[in-house]
Amino acid sequence: MESKDYYHNRIITAEQAAAKIENGDQIMLGHGVGMPIVFPDALAKRHDELKNVRIYHGVAYGPAPYCAEHIDPTNLSCRTLFESVNTRKACAEGRGDFFPCHFSAMPANIRSGRVPINVAIVHITPPDRHGFCSFGISVDYQRAAVEVARLVIAEVNPNMPRTFGDTLIHVSEVDYFVESDNPLYTIGMPVIGDVEEKIGQHIALLVDDGSCLQVGIGSIPEAVMRLLKDKNDLGIHTELLSDGIMELMKKGVINNKRKTLHAGKTIATFAGGSREFYDWLHENPSVEFYSVDYVNYAHIISLNDNMVSINSALEVDLQGRVNAEAIGVFQYSGVGGQVDFIRGATWAKGGKSIIALPSTAKNGTISRISAVFSPGTPETTSRNDVDYIVTEFGVAHLRGKTLGDRARRLIAISAPKFREELKEKYEFIYGIKL
Repeated sequence: MESKDYYHNRIITAEQAAAKIENGDQIMLGHGVGMPIVFPDALAKRHDELKNVRIYHGVAYGPAPYCAEHIDPTNLSCRTLFESVNTRKACAEGRGDFFPCHFSAMPANIRSGRVPINVAIVHITPPDRHGFCSFGISVDYQRAAVEVARLVIAEVNPNMPRTFGDTLIHVSEVDYFVESDNPLYTIGMPVIGDVEEKIGQHIALLVDDGSCLQVGIGSIPEAVMRLLKDKNDLGIHTELLSDGIMELMKKGVINNKRKTLHAGKTIATFAGGSREFYDWLHENPSVEFYSVDYVNYAHIISLNDNMVSINSALEVDLQGRVNAEAIGVFQYSGVGGQVDFIRGATWAKGGKSIIALPSTAKNGTISRISAVFSPGTPETTSRNDVDYIVTEFGVAHLRGKTLGDRARRLIAISAPKFREELKEKYEFIYGIKL
């Protein structure tokens, strides 16, 4: 059968697609702003008819209607490796659940059955004349899900950018197609205050011409991007691609000329940003997307000379341990690719890894640099992997430093009003004078 005939014969509605879900199904949903748009609503409407259906995904930028309070979690619930505003409450109340997992490990977890997927719901471009669609802005773990699923349903959307790299999926790999024309979810530009501006200034001084960068999304990464406009020949090998990188590529600041891996190409595993950004990504040959087990694999990252990873944290203690995912025992987000990029960057020739965070929280009433983590706080990045810590008050280089040196350097970049308290707590807890 011709691919175009196969495609047209298998177009169904979102409601018909949701009706194909059976009791006990384990569903992998497309990730980030690439999440399917119409299928989750249709599935949530069936919550009273279903039993033991679980939805797995990374960060949910979509509204996650399956997490609504009125839905019985024994019927329908989510399992996420990165909590967000749309899933956090459900997980905290036991109507959903979080599983600790490096983002890079998801394809292997899916293929091995440790994450027991049997249905894949993906969000793709319309097929080209050869029958190939593109995963667009969310490549990450989707191919692995398609490979193992008994049922593959694709939401086909002309608003999804057709991207390059390892992004193609043939129509023959999909069982049913749901056509939609919904605008993709977008991520608004963050507000940059004085604190973020100062942190960005410190980080910009650590980035040399010719560096290859990994950056996230948010006010601090955006501040850094704005402050790199006078650099030359920067490259990108990153988990997440967003507007700030687009702007520097348009200016020629990022040209990937000096990259030692994928020279001339910006590399990512997923993307999120404005509609202008999605238009820019469409059929842009200078950007390539690959599976997360490749992009976030520490050895692959390390093949980029002068690699600089820039990540955020919620808290750092005076040993140099990093918590980037929880407030005490309350799960807030997830590990993502932080550890992989920290290790890959520090293994790279001339590489650096940077953890950036404001020195305080709750309007300056809490120090984000603590003497020691409270019981139950997860250690996202270990003290053995940490390199640079940056706040608005400066830079603490911890790699290769003793515990005492680390404590002194971290206290020096904490908020001034907490410095004496941190020193006293350290000396009391560890029995060592600073």
